[in-house]
Amino acid sequence: MISLKKLGPGLLFAGAAIGVSHLVQSTRAGADFGLGLLWALLLVNLFKYPFFQFGPRYASATGESLLEGYKKLGKGVLTAYFVITFATMFTIQTAVTIVTAGLASTLLGDFSPIVIGNMTISSIQIWTAIILLICLITLFVGKYKLLDKLIKVIILTLTISTLFAVAFALAKNNNSMSLVQKIPQGLEVAFLIAFMGWMPAPLDISIWHSLWAVEKRKDTTDYTPKSALLDFNIGYIGTIVLGIGFVLLGYLIMFNSGETFSNKAGAFSNQLIQMYTNSLGNWAYVIIGVAAFTTMFSTTLTTLDASPRAMHKTAELLIEKPIKRGYLFWISLLSIGTLLIFFCLASEMGLLIKIATILSFLTAPFYAIINYLLIKGRHTPKPWRPSRFMHLLSISGIVFLIGFSIWYIVTLLNN
Repeated sequence: MISLKKLGPGLLFAGAAIGVSHLVQSTRAGADFGLGLLWALLLVNLFKYPFFQFGPRYASATGESLLEGYKKLGKGVLTAYFVITFATMFTIQTAVTIVTAGLASTLLGDFSPIVIGNMTISSIQIWTAIILLICLITLFVGKYKLLDKLIKVIILTLTISTLFAVAFALAKNNNSMSLVQKIPQGLEVAFLIAFMGWMPAPLDISIWHSLWAVEKRKDTTDYTPKSALLDFNIGYIGTIVLGIGFVLLGYLIMFNSGETFSNKAGAFSNQLIQMYTNSLGNWAYVIIGVAAFTTMFSTTLTTLDASPRAMHKTAELLIEKPIKRGYLFWISLLSIGTLLIFFCLASEMGLLIKIATILSFLTAPFYAIINYLLIKGRHTPKPWRPSRFMHLLSISGIVFLIGFSIWYIVTLLNN
């Protein structure tokens, strides 16, 4: 039995994963398709599993992150990772922060707009700045240790509140439930790819996980490969259960309701909370509100920590020398970039999420292939290389990710 002290990176993974993919995409999947996309949720979790697992497996077995492993595969691999991450990290951070800001505005109230010359700063924009500031203070003051402790409370709160909401929604449902599965057609394929892109998370989170695992090894001397894999499995199973939970909530409360979700963060948050409370009762406002906000805040916090941590480490490996205050530089750059994108595209939450999730799915084969090559090669100690089953699942996963990417591109060209 693993002790609570040994849990950490796996829960950080869950905190980063359970966000837009669950609260927004899974809820929309249930609202638009009923339970018809459960096949996609389960398949993508199955086929992404080995590539996520290789992060903590490699880190705990070697004492180094996947980034050091990528360098051993060739500097070109590490450079490709740097370019892809730099091209996507601002959009990803903005997408998760804009949803968090919308929920904060709905739950805690609006600020009066601030007018500076010809520019008006809205309540959502003020909340975005406040949330980023809170996250920055948390990461600068507490660093990894505080993040490790805080995420355990957040994940526990999130799990309990979400399961409560699902249980009450099921209890109140008097209609028969259809498990007929659906294959999206035409332009619906774009939603399917976006849904799977961040379900349960983008594959580059495996790199973040490996970095957190290295930090955990410094803090806990007996954080072995075996305990690291158990920690990961607990977090991964949790993301699947909550993903199904949010699909159920979307289906039970919103399916065939005639409602169309807004692409504006504040309006979307209001719709989401209001539809739950209208269906379940006013008492559900707090439970749904807590579940939704903790979902998005944990993602915003972990993403804001992980991308700068990864970029700092990558830059050091590429130039082969330490960079003083590199983490500070990257987290500052990411925060400023997020605010700039947000102020320009504040009303386009739907567009930001669509771009970020589709990009994540289209880049997934790259991460799947390099993670597999690293874990099965000579740079990983023999006892911790994949089993025959994991080899088969990895190859199947690569084929799955490439196949769906081609399907999406062909569909896009034909429409």
